[in-house]
Amino acid sequence: MTEPTNMVNLIEHPLILHKLSIMRSKETSTQGFRQLLEEISMLLGYEITRDLPVEMQEIETPLAKMQAPMLQGKKIVIISVLRAGTGMLDGFLKVLPAARVGHIGLYRDPKTLNPVEYYFKVPREMEDRQAIVVDPMLATGNSAIAAVDRVKRTGPKSVKFLCLLAAPEGIANFHKHHPDVPIYTPAVDERLDEKGYIIPGLGDAGDRMFGTK
Repeated sequence: MTEPTNMVNLIEHPLILHKLSIMRSKETSTQGFRQLLEEISMLLGYEITRDLPVEMQEIETPLAKMQAPMLQGKKIVIISVLRAGTGMLDGFLKVLPAARVGHIGLYRDPKTLNPVEYYFKVPREMEDRQAIVVDPMLATGNSAIAAVDRVKRTGPKSVKFLCLLAAPEGIANFHKHHPDVPIYTPAVDERLDEKGYIIPGLGDAGDRMFGTK
């Protein structure tokens, strides 16, 4: 396994790793896979927001007034890369219920492995927002590069990329194009196969989540 760079943040919480291992198993059902993806996404949402700024605001408890830490700004947008990224939204929104949501539709051309965009919609005034782009797999990196390219054109305050699994080839390709965007992931796997799938991976995340082939 390639050693991650300091722009790759490994989220190695035991609960996340345990749930991810169950997701990897080919015996895990569609229902189980979908539920685990939501649970992991909630935990990842907790971890990726550790650096959100807070400010002191006055509140009143039942007993006294106090200065209490509150999130500063709260202008977060979660951008799902369709279709598999949708499986990560529910978990995220349980942790960040006030977050805005954007979508970018991409599919991978089976011959060239290059992404093709078919849909894009994000909230207005992105220049004030912190964007978190979510997609379960960072394989070749081409879809992630295209998604972040598109998001950057809206002028967000910052961009992070979050995935369940990454391949060393995908990380290198992504950071060749976006060296300023940190990757957050629980696992960096061994390699890609000749079809561009992550090995050992977990198969096609979208197919496993939706029960398609």
